[in-house]
Amino acid sequence: MESIRYSARRFAQVLGLTPQELSEAEARGPLAKLRSSSPQRTLYTIEDLASARAALGRCPPRRPMRRQLFLNFKGGTGKTSVSTSYAFRLAEMGHRVLVIDLDSQGHASKCLGIAGEEAERTLFEALIKKVPLEQIIVKTGMPGLDLVPSNLRMSTIDLSLMPLAAREFRLRNALKEIEAEYDYAVLDAPPSFGLLNLNALMAAHDLFVPVLADFLSFHGLKLLFETVHSLEEDLEHVLDHIFIVVNAYNATFRIAKEAREALEKHYTEFLLKQVIRQCTKFAQASSEGIPIFAYDPESKGARDIQGVLDEVRERIGDPVKLKLAPAAGPRKAVEA
Repeated sequence: MESIRYSARRFAQVLGLTPQELSEAEARGPLAKLRSSSPQRTLYTIEDLASARAALGRCPPRRPMRRQLFLNFKGGTGKTSVSTSYAFRLAEMGHRVLVIDLDSQGHASKCLGIAGEEAERTLFEALIKKVPLEQIIVKTGMPGLDLVPSNLRMSTIDLSLMPLAAREFRLRNALKEIEAEYDYAVLDAPPSFGLLNLNALMAAHDLFVPVLADFLSFHGLKLLFETVHSLEEDLEHVLDHIFIVVNAYNATFRIAKEAREALEKHYTEFLLKQVIRQCTKFAQASSEGIPIFAYDPESKGARDIQGVLDEVRERIGDPVKLKLAPAAGPRKAVEA
């Protein structure tokens, strides 16, 4: 992650400036110190980005930690690539973000440049042994983006949770210790249902469900909505929002267009208008251990993730208004 570099044009764009405004700020404005430290600079680092935000006062307002879970019971939907790129972009925009890798394969950790298999502690220690999360969190190298890593140690966590008291609420309680430190917690879950994912659902404000535009996705969606409905009835936990995100979409495929139309018909309330188009840059970025925004910010994948983020932020709205909004009623499973 430390190897990420920004061109002057991209650096200005991320800060919300024009190249001319960036040049002026470096010449005689608040970024003059940044320029004087390296007068021949042509590329900028992620540390430069954090320093420039602070100097310009362009940090977004802090908000109560929003816990956002990426989950689909069906595998192969590109969930981890989407969740880590989404989290990276939030941090790039100046938010304080914690990514929690719930999958024993540690793919989210890898996508953020962290070798999860080398981590001495994972979420297992927090939920089972009650080690404070602050002792488990690692830095990714991107200022404002931290990680709770995962490895094969996590593969036995469901069995370890089974005999424990209040086993469904352990993750929610653990997050309370650090909620003042972050604006967002992005949880990347494995494609299965067990006590760990139950913990994740009980901790989440928002549920993101990446799906492929094929009809196999409908079965997984039906099971997921049935599960969410049972949680609302049995454990009285109502998610604020459910966002269905169509991933790897190729509009030239007839089956993809038909599947999207079916999703629009059966899941209108939850389906995001923004789709994420099929993009080989996602796989290339993951192999480099960096999110799509760091690999190719001009790619259609990066532009689509930005579109998803913008639409989600519009739906979530102002954090103050959220506190005043009435809780939604239970959601019933949709028959597809």
